[in-house]
Amino acid sequence: MTETLAQAIDRAGSAVELLRNQNWPAFTFPVAPEFTNWRDEQRAWNTSVALMDQSHHMTQLFLDGADLIPLLSSISPNTFATFRPGVAKQLISVNRDGYLIGDGILFYNSEGPEGLVLIGHHILIDWVRFNVEKAQDAGKDVRYRLEANSHMRQGPPTFYRYELQGPHADLVMEKVFGGPAPEIKFFHIGDVTIAGRPVKALRHGMAGQPGFEFYGPWEDNEIVLNALMEAGAEHDIRRVGAKAYSSSPLESGWVPTPFPAVFDEDFAEYRAWLPAARIGSVAGSLYSSDVHDFYLTPFDIGLGRSVRFDHDYHGREALEKHAENQRRRKVTLIWNADDVAAVVRSQVEPGTPAKYLDFPKARYGLYQMDEILKDGERVGISTDAGYVAYDQLYMSLATLDVGLRDGDEVEVVWGEDPISHKDSVDADHRQVRIRATVAPAPYHDYARTVYRANA
Repeated sequence: MTETLAQAIDRAGSAVELLRNQNWPAFTFPVAPEFTNWRDEQRAWNTSVALMDQSHHMTQLFLDGADLIPLLSSISPNTFATFRPGVAKQLISVNRDGYLIGDGILFYNSEGPEGLVLIGHHILIDWVRFNVEKAQDAGKDVRYRLEANSHMRQGPPTFYRYELQGPHADLVMEKVFGGPAPEIKFFHIGDVTIAGRPVKALRHGMAGQPGFEFYGPWEDNEIVLNALMEAGAEHDIRRVGAKAYSSSPLESGWVPTPFPAVFDEDFAEYRAWLPAARIGSVAGSLYSSDVHDFYLTPFDIGLGRSVRFDHDYHGREALEKHAENQRRRKVTLIWNADDVAAVVRSQVEPGTPAKYLDFPKARYGLYQMDEILKDGERVGISTDAGYVAYDQLYMSLATLDVGLRDGDEVEVVWGEDPISHKDSVDADHRQVRIRATVAPAPYHDYARTVYRANA
């Protein structure tokens, strides 16, 4: 019998102890770790053009039914007033107290069967599935089909998805289309043709650079991929492997997997429904017996732009209060080079080393939660850390008390104390503090101005 999340919490004694010590498997996908080397692949989306294969790593939830939009509206702060075919949105959901469950991209491809698809990590998708099943039990007209990522699924995905990014992306598309790139508004979906095949094109960018996400039926994947690579050859196009791709959120400013606020009374039924294995694991130095210390509001990590108060939904009253009293903001932390070097050096010196710091990404749990200190007091959480070759900087995305400004210095606590029992954790390491300078998020000017202004 599958253990539910509720049962697992009872067994572990608390939600915090369960998530700190639960293993979360390493992801492997049929995308090479590197096609050339991850440093040059990272640089390509800033200097030339990069092609990212997004076909395999995300979960997809295909949705339809006459009651679908009212259902989504009842559990999401997003507005659906103008939602229609040809538009996408970053869907979010919160608990009764206004704390974030997760986010994903909701594509409205067409009317009819499976015309909408929610794509992202499974965290929000599971909550939507739960609500769809409850609605079905109540006689509502709503359906879903779950498609796991390629790590957990047999056979190919429904769609290929290729992201074309970088300052030369439009030049590549001009060659592909035999003329100017299509005029498609940000987060809108257009119909185009590549190598004679019909393709959907979403205008957006994963790394904060101009680009498109192209997608279509899997059987066309090689034809479209070859056409894009051939068109980009003269512009030094690089295929991006899994290593480089994993670091792209550091530049786009997107927090990949925020901690899900599903441990209060309003989610008791959900915890009894959700398999414990799907909740994931917590990594990092933040240690507290109170699970609420891990919670985040949408405003804490830059998702406030998705919040609207034009309809009723679960958590609205609390979210209105958070909107009026925003205590934290999303930032980039630039880690001190000497302190980073000392962590690396400790691996080749006598004595207990610091927690191993990986390149290009340092995340070792589904939810990375490292404590940030200022004058010895906790002032925030560092959520995702890694190295960006274009800037030659180690950095992290973080949520920080609003009283701290760009240019201020804080400390990131790296390593665990007490050390958890996850297989991904060095059983013998010491906790250290890494100085870090507060900077904007996204870090690059283009992503903060032109890119975000069109969001």
